[in-house]
Amino acid sequence: MTDSNLPQTQRRTLLGAAAAVATLGAPALARAQTPKIRIGYWPVAAGLPFYAAVEKGYFKEAGLEVEALKFAGAQQVMEAMLAGRCDGSSNGTGSGNLGVGEIASPGLFKIIATNPSNQKYVLDQFLVPKDSPVKTLAELKGKRVASGPGIQNKTLAIAVLERAGAAGTTVMELPIGQHVAALAAGQVDAVYTLEPTGTVGRLNGVTRVLEAGVIAKYILGDPLAPWHGGSATLTTEFIKKHPAETKKYIAAYARGIELVRNDPAEARKYLKGYTAIEGPLTGEVPLASYMLFNEFTPSDVAHFQKFFDLFTEKGVFGKKLDVSALLYKS
Repeated sequence: MTDSNLPQTQRRTLLGAAAAVATLGAPALARAQTPKIRIGYWPVAAGLPFYAAVEKGYFKEAGLEVEALKFAGAQQVMEAMLAGRCDGSSNGTGSGNLGVGEIASPGLFKIIATNPSNQKYVLDQFLVPKDSPVKTLAELKGKRVASGPGIQNKTLAIAVLERAGAAGTTVMELPIGQHVAALAAGQVDAVYTLEPTGTVGRLNGVTRVLEAGVIAKYILGDPLAPWHGGSATLTTEFIKKHPAETKKYIAAYARGIELVRNDPAEARKYLKGYTAIEGPLTGEVPLASYMLFNEFTPSDVAHFQKFFDLFTEKGVFGKKLDVSALLYKS
């Protein structure tokens, strides 16, 4: 029996069902074509290109729906990627933390950009109370020192203290948002932290920078060497499933980096809401540098590898990780 020979009532029912299926199917199809991209970040200044790309609408202009997910630390971002709750990380997410995830699940992610820092492009620093008599890192030997949460922060803090003459100093983990308050209250004598913590403490008149750019100096051996301490990534699973969206996402993210490079005053405004800095104070925060996956030179890869090799040496990584294999290749 053809459709035209069906009883009128039955024919209307079939047509109505078909219309309903089409209506229900359209949004599902749209979602499959334009997936929500869930990106984890934690509130440090190095995530600025991502914050700016979200707030300036660069991702939306590329036809993408990006969800910014805030975490207490870089380790939680990595764990969310492992669990499939995040499709990637923003700049500022500890590269060492991501490396731990890579060892747990080989092929977990690809790096699309890093945020190299040093004594010129400041991110990492040791802070002490404003009136502390401590003048050098070596004087922290035996004192109460805290670092940010996660294996990368603690490992680096201990390694820097060792190489600066304060070997054996115990380091406790403390949420980065509590660093200034802990120093002000006399709970700790110093903290290894990341911007904007130093700016917050200085502007509040309660802390001072003991030394900045410490990873480049003490770990890489050159105060101006690029420390690729944070990485923006996408999971390999997302890249494989959504190659077109991957390219659009990276292009939009690159616009965020270009904004920071070419108009830092405009970009700085987007620290508000993502970090502890707001209003006119955003103009005071030192900015990290940024490097896209296709801008790496052999020297950059070598410095990044030296950083990762420290984690192998300290037993944080169960095996050596090849940095060049982790970089996204278009």
